[in-house]
Amino acid sequence: MSHAPNLFFESVNQNFAKAAAYTGLPSGILDQIRAVNTVLRLRFPVRIGDDVEVIEAYRAQHSHHRMPTKGGIRYAMTVDQEEVMALAALMTYKCALVDVPFGGAKGGIKINPKKYSVDQLERITRRYTYELINHGMIGPGKDVPAPDYGTSSREMAWILDTYLSMNRGELDGIACVTGKPVTMNGIRGRDEATGRGVYYGVREMVSIEEDMKKLGLTVGIEDKRIVVQGLGNVGYHTARICQTEGNAKIIGIAEYEGSIFNPDGFDIEALAAHRKEHGTIMTFPGAQPLSNRMAALELDCDILIPAALENQITMENAPNIKAKIIAEAANGPITAEASAYLAEKGVWILPDMYINAGGVTVSYFEWLKNLSHVRFGRMTKRFEQNAYDNIVSAIEKYTNSKVSDRDRAILTKGPDEIDLVRSGLEETMITAYHAIRDQWMADPRIEDLRTAAFVVAIKKVGSDYAQLGIFP
Repeated sequence: MSHAPNLFFESVNQNFAKAAAYTGLPSGILDQIRAVNTVLRLRFPVRIGDDVEVIEAYRAQHSHHRMPTKGGIRYAMTVDQEEVMALAALMTYKCALVDVPFGGAKGGIKINPKKYSVDQLERITRRYTYELINHGMIGPGKDVPAPDYGTSSREMAWILDTYLSMNRGELDGIACVTGKPVTMNGIRGRDEATGRGVYYGVREMVSIEEDMKKLGLTVGIEDKRIVVQGLGNVGYHTARICQTEGNAKIIGIAEYEGSIFNPDGFDIEALAAHRKEHGTIMTFPGAQPLSNRMAALELDCDILIPAALENQITMENAPNIKAKIIAEAANGPITAEASAYLAEKGVWILPDMYINAGGVTVSYFEWLKNLSHVRFGRMTKRFEQNAYDNIVSAIEKYTNSKVSDRDRAILTKGPDEIDLVRSGLEETMITAYHAIRDQWMADPRIEDLRTAAFVVAIKKVGSDYAQLGIFP
């Protein structure tokens, strides 16, 4: 898949500049909001086999208007300084948009994780963590990393262990990183969080009859034809939840090895299991192979969900896009030029800074859980369950009727941690979408949802500076 980090960083700044004109904020404050505050560029040695390899790595903190800063760590050969700066900036705007009280950050190590053993990856991760600690760029009140492309809860566990070993007795030390395994103070629902957030955002968008009429679509996500690029963590959970909970039809999948099509839709869980067993999606029963791995993006569909890397839709392929809605589950999958072209063409784009905010939202919940040192639902679940049971019993008594055991179990269930996480994420995504849409509808100068999202986010960050007394 193509990659152009300079173009990505340029796109972020272009989008910022376009929206900044509609915020009414002073130019100096806009300059401060746009600026990347701190960039750490690292080179450190790690023994790999019989040799020593010098590893290139970065950590960028875009904004300190709220602390700690927050952002993932990715392992990829595409990592460079401008990429992490662009991603850190997006994290600032993303957090502001969904009312998560963090500044934006991002980190990355320039490696192909598939070329290293587990032991070697652990050594690289622990050394990177040591460098972050040494430079004061990690901690529950300073900077809180999370998983990103090429990393998972495993790497976060190594980061946590390294941090705690160097900060013995720190009361809130477990909050130094999120996306941890549940058994190591993680939170249930974190793995699916970004994908579930995409589902909630898309579902809310297509529920508005007035808007769907403009796009020539029916109301609701049921039977919508969806194409997903990338069957990693985000793409898989997005597709799975859209299918199982929304009854949408996943007609196309694009992956590294190629892309496939089935007008009747794929069973996503079966497709993911097939790829895990055979190493490819191309041999899945009923799949029609397409000409290349980018071809699925050009399929006739209702909703296109790019969930891979940045710069996947450029002016080279934008004229061939047939989707009426694009949900940017990846960071920066559409260049600024292509985005403007598609908006002019009448395509509605749910911008990355909103639609993939589920991950950082649930990371925020994990951070809160770690600071409170108690599992969500632990103190209230049984109380609520008993209260609901008393209500059902009272209804049975006064109506002289009996509720079945199955219905009683459903009606009296107290919320588990994952129920509360999903509820909080759903509330966040619905509220944020309407804030964006209201901004778009209120200002005729604003051309698309991306610009509206930037305006909302920039105003919120600017409001923080105003509260700090930086300007009257």
